[in-house]
Amino acid sequence: MIVVDRRGWRRPHEVPCIQHRFRTPPMPALVNHANSPFPPAGSPIAQSASPATLAEVARRAGVSTATASRVLNRSAPVSPELAAQVEHAARELSYVRRRAASARDTGVVAVVVFADPLQYHVDAFHARLLAGLRRALPGSERELAVFTVPRHSRRPPLVRFLCGGHVDGAVLVGPWGDSGLTRLLRAARVPVVALGRPAEPGTVRYVDADNLAGAREAVRRLCLAGRRSVVTIAGPPDTAAGADRLAGYHQAITESGAQPRAAVAYGDFSGASGEHAMLHLLDQRPTLDAVFVASDQMALGALRALRRRGLRVPQDVAVIGFDDAPAAAKARPALTTVRQPVEELGIQAMEFLQHGGSDSLVLPTRLIVRDSG
Repeated sequence: MIVVDRRGWRRPHEVPCIQHRFRTPPMPALVNHANSPFPPAGSPIAQSASPATLAEVARRAGVSTATASRVLNRSAPVSPELAAQVEHAARELSYVRRRAASARDTGVVAVVVFADPLQYHVDAFHARLLAGLRRALPGSERELAVFTVPRHSRRPPLVRFLCGGHVDGAVLVGPWGDSGLTRLLRAARVPVVALGRPAEPGTVRYVDADNLAGAREAVRRLCLAGRRSVVTIAGPPDTAAGADRLAGYHQAITESGAQPRAAVAYGDFSGASGEHAMLHLLDQRPTLDAVFVASDQMALGALRALRRRGLRVPQDVAVIGFDDAPAAAKARPALTTVRQPVEELGIQAMEFLQHGGSDSLVLPTRLIVRDSG
């Protein structure tokens, strides 16, 4: 794995901010492996006027596009029954395997993380994500080149590298701002997929967790448990995850009808910001008895703040986090949290990048009940 820190490449110019709608580039057929059950690309049947797509094979087989991709590309094990269904559907439709278009074959996929480099190394989310991306490349000679890009920084050198024929595709992680970056990548015929819903709808295909539904379920649990003053520590409002989790909190509070008004403090997903926000909320609403926190790192900071004030968890204040990071189960008390399938997000993002597709994907979350709330 290659790790590149972007901060040493500063230049004085900005990337132009131009809005656009993303369209997937055409996908040329690849030569099939010798042991493939599908017809070769040059055969008359494969050159039909309307070649079958992966989505059509999935529909014919009655499975998801991700499952069909795993079978046809042998990227992960599935049951023999499902494999037989997909292979039969592929033969019926004369499916020819394809991958996302690229003008080069460098053996490198760029993972661009828009976060402070220190936060990148501290937050376990990124390590879990990279593990998922790597799992989608079994036996592959491709490498992952990781770039950490501070938010709102200048990016021309990074854009020149990504568009200069050095990578086969790019995975964008975190908020990258306007759509100028994806426009330039598309113009350079670099396949791109986002990890997380982009701020501007329709600009790029993405894979995300259902942040809104996960937050709503967590806050409903607190309300149904009889907590009368449920507050939240939200993530940055200019990020999709921060906005969606806050929206889920507001929905659950409104539905409960038991609380006169919501109370919100903001953090940046770090532990220190969670501790500071918790202290602020305690000052503003001393009678609070529950807090939903938009990340586990911030929730751990909130636990520290509650201990400093002499409050017991969950007897005095219940706490629920979000992510199910490894540290959540080790916290004292063990942290109740919303699990998002981080590794699966990485797998799906890489499959989108390698094999194309027109639809974005949102994966479900799950509430993990432990001791804190």
